Amino acid sequence: MARVRLSVEERRAEILRVAVEQIEARGVSNVRISDVSSALGVSSSLVLYHFTTKELLVAEAFAHAAEGDLAQLRAILDRPRSSATRRLRAAVRWYAPTGQAKGWRLWIEGWAAALREPALRKVTHDLDRRWKAAIAEVVAQGVAAGEFVCDRPEDAAWRLTALLDGLAVQTTSYGGPLDLPTMLEWVDAALDRELGIGSEPLTTGSH
Repeated sequence: MARVRLSVEERRAEILRVAVEQIEARGVSNVRISDVSSALGVSSSLVLYHFTTKELLVAEAFAHAAEGDLAQLRAILDRPRSSATRRLRAAVRWYAPTGQAKGWRLWIEGWAAALREPALRKVTHDLDRRWKAAIAEVVAQGVAAGEFVCDRPEDAAWRLTALLDGLAVQTTSYGGPLDLPTMLEWVDAALDRELGIGSEPLTTGSH
């Protein structure tokens, strides 16, 4: 059967999808252009035609995967007719290391590799900034609506995401001893400290 001819955009998306899979399976330092091309059944030269270096491919693959999580975060935070409290709680529960976000292993790989790869460092920095900005925005909305007490929403967003990032490293890298109820209890306590919303426990069944 003849191979379906893809447009440039479709081919790039296909390469990025498989690159993400290979990075997740092998790690940033071990993945090779040939791993991606073999998984696709194409030549390495075709991959390099679209992404001139491994470093560029890895950076763009990371961005491609993270954009999906960012889009889901925005969908949660932009829900119409929902209070800032409910939207923030839903976002935090989804973002948590044992939630539905798919990218924690990839994020941790990216953070480590970004220490040595400028292209990836730029991508991870930009994506991290956008995560924090999205959380800060809903905190500011909650303050304006009288739901939260917080003088500096950006600072609160930094501290909340730092807690979740740290829990992710423990859970993903080490298979840490924390169970989901304990983790959510800690996050609930952090929300109470930051925003004064401790009356509704953050549980796996809350919305």
